[in-house]
Amino acid sequence: MSVDHYENFPVASLLCPPALRPAVVAIYHFARTADDLADEGDAGTAERARALRDYRADLVATVAGQPPSARWAQVYTPLARELHRLQPPLLHDLLDAFEQDLAPPRYRDRAQLLDYCRRSANPVGRLLLGLYGVDDPASLRRSDAICSALQLINFWQDFSRDGPNGRLYVPQADLDRHGVSAEAVLACRDGPAARALIQDLCAWARQLMLEGAPLALTLPGRVGWELRLVVQGGLLILDKIAARGHDSLLHRPALRVWDAPRLFWRALTMRAAT
Repeated sequence: MSVDHYENFPVASLLCPPALRPAVVAIYHFARTADDLADEGDAGTAERARALRDYRADLVATVAGQPPSARWAQVYTPLARELHRLQPPLLHDLLDAFEQDLAPPRYRDRAQLLDYCRRSANPVGRLLLGLYGVDDPASLRRSDAICSALQLINFWQDFSRDGPNGRLYVPQADLDRHGVSAEAVLACRDGPAARALIQDLCAWARQLMLEGAPLALTLPGRVGWELRLVVQGGLLILDKIAARGHDSLLHRPALRVWDAPRLFWRALTMRAAT
């Protein structure tokens, strides 16, 4: 997990086979840099959009076997060495999502939010599965479910960070069903209706995670164990939200060092019905 940023991107862990670590690190730096272009610093929206367009142009050049610009050579030079293992359309999907982050829309329903997850989160899982030579439809569907669930969990974890920045990921249909206004969520106004809304959203994320969880039990060796920890980490965040009565408009739950024994035990004893 990223140490310097709270967003969840994969980096080469001890469980990752050494032969795959350069590719994993290349994916990480590609995504991390693009995310920083979209989110970090004081640049305006137009300047960020130009930077992401230039960044995409370097990706196109790298895929075509041409040298990238000097601006992001530290990203694209190592990425070029690993492209034979990667699927460039998935890298473009990530850039699509980062560009959308420049002016995030209000999502009308869950299907529209999942389409964002399809581009912002699911490509990472598919890229990593590709490194392990896993490409069967069932595994890809489960990977998508896990990655979308992790993205949703990140949203329901980060209300207190997204609200002040004007970012709202709750679909309008869910707001309407619970009688909560978008403005109340952005202002992080707690209350019974808001907590019922968050409980409903967390149940949705948990269902998705459980749909994908069997993938961790079917993948062999290190990748299976790493995915078990990823799945259980997401579920543990949901448990922390529930333990506080779904007050994540007020309190941001996080995994701590002292959660490690519980996390490893859950991974060790994980079964099909997690």
